[in-house]
Amino acid sequence: MTDSPEQEYDPGDVAVIGMSLRAPGARTKEQFWDVLVNGRETVSFLAKDDIHVDETLIHSPFYVRACGVLDTYNKFDPSVFGISDRMAAAMTPENRLFLESAWESLEDGGYDPDRLNAEIGMYGANNPQTAALYSSPPDRVSVGPEAIEASLAWSPDTMTSNALYYMGLTGEAVTVATACAGFHYAVHLACQSLLLGQSDMAIAGGAMVRLPHPRGHLWEENRILSKDGHCRPFDANGTGTALSSGVVTVLLKPLGRAVADRDHVYAVVRGSAVNNNGVSAMAYGLAQPERLSACIAAAMEVGGVTPDTVSMYEANGLGLPMTDELEVHAATMAFGKQTATTSIGGVKGNVGHGGVVSGGFGAIKAALALYHKTLPATINLTEVNQDLDFPSTPFVPQIEGADWEPEAGIRRAGITSIGGGGYNAHLLLEEAPAVAERDPEGEGRPRLATLSALDDDALARQRTRLREWLEADPGLRLDDVCFTLNLGRKVMARRWAAVVRSREELIAALADDARGPATTTAAAPRTDPGAFSVNDNGIVPSGRDARALSDLAAAWVTGRQVDFDALHLGEASRRVPLPTYPFQPRRFWRTDW
Repeated sequence: MTDSPEQEYDPGDVAVIGMSLRAPGARTKEQFWDVLVNGRETVSFLAKDDIHVDETLIHSPFYVRACGVLDTYNKFDPSVFGISDRMAAAMTPENRLFLESAWESLEDGGYDPDRLNAEIGMYGANNPQTAALYSSPPDRVSVGPEAIEASLAWSPDTMTSNALYYMGLTGEAVTVATACAGFHYAVHLACQSLLLGQSDMAIAGGAMVRLPHPRGHLWEENRILSKDGHCRPFDANGTGTALSSGVVTVLLKPLGRAVADRDHVYAVVRGSAVNNNGVSAMAYGLAQPERLSACIAAAMEVGGVTPDTVSMYEANGLGLPMTDELEVHAATMAFGKQTATTSIGGVKGNVGHGGVVSGGFGAIKAALALYHKTLPATINLTEVNQDLDFPSTPFVPQIEGADWEPEAGIRRAGITSIGGGGYNAHLLLEEAPAVAERDPEGEGRPRLATLSALDDDALARQRTRLREWLEADPGLRLDDVCFTLNLGRKVMARRWAAVVRSREELIAALADDARGPATTTAAAPRTDPGAFSVNDNGIVPSGRDARALSDLAAAWVTGRQVDFDALHLGEASRRVPLPTYPFQPRRFWRTDW
């Protein structure tokens, strides 16, 4: 790499360097990918006793007991953020979920909020109806700051500012309300802020919790909700979709800066576009092909990308023949006549329709498809709707999973999201650039690995998760792992450190019965405070040999601050995805104000 690698990349490109997801049947993005590649449907079919709605509604012959259930919708770990139990109960489920997800995205990107000296934009979408159903706080502004704080904890508008505040960050905070296109709009605004230099990094996403939760829906002819609870994108027998809940956030940074900072890149946002149907809509809230087509084409034009190089199209895909036909027609107009074939799929068959976060499910599916070079199957597609006339379009339904081998030589994906009220949005993602070659990692060099948590139980879970992660990914380099742990995690009270010379030594040290090289807060040797050189960032490492690192580990686990930047100065180590903090969620539900 050159000294200024940002000059090698298009200044309009934005890197996705961190991701977090919770969806029906998947608490992590890794579990979500497993759902996709194994073609599972995670929409639940509920027992009557599990549904919290009016009895007359449940017994209607048109009531469908299907729902994408989010099992953590009413749980939260306030201790990580210094939030009281009283305040945690006042916060809406979406406020809580978004905060935890934003934290996970930042950690997944390898950044500690306490060591960030940067403007972090926060952009998110939620469902205003959720706050109303969670019960509005009384209008008690005049009684003082406590009532105001409770109201702000509950408010849909303050979801993003709350995330900045409780993570200890500063930057823009924008909560968008654009119906089911909310995730895409949040990413679009975040990219604009980054490219204008208003933010150094940005977290964008959305959170959706249907209340009461869980619940089904009433089926109506030619409406978007499914007659039997299954979503069948592009299928002749499709009758719509089921509703679900979830949260998705992504951590974004200009691509050139991300490469210079040695960030891990999942995918690149090449272009984004939004518009609204306005008065020209066929019907209010229904996609209008010409306007949606213009939105898709604009995203490609912004990215300087020709349609024949986009080999994956993740559709809004409601699974209702009428809406699927409108979308395929619009996308065909945007792509035009071409000889290349583009895979078309829809994630709603797997997880249902997540409202404001539905576009996030599609975007994470596309980003992971780019990352793994694999096209997941579109499930529940057994009889392709012939009215879609796919042979005369650039699209081929992705009926089975396959390796992604693009004809254009580069992998690109377009993701469409459509919101009621005429909102259209499209994101164009591209695979991450090739990583510059490095010299092989030197064998036998001692390294310092650190972990910390709020208590010993969480610390033990940290060790277990990291050990399992390393065992599952033999390609991870030890220097990258230590670099990410030492610089990319918030330092907490209970600490663990190990000086190791190989991945195998680190895995052994992480084991529950480990003895020898590991040092914990509970049983650390005392160190002489005067034995270390100190600067404003903490103890300056006296060397990188095993003895110096062991002394450093002992000082750190007993509460001393260490200048880890100095420890890794001059290295070529890179940030890599590692397990994020093991939240210990408890149930919180407001019962009174």
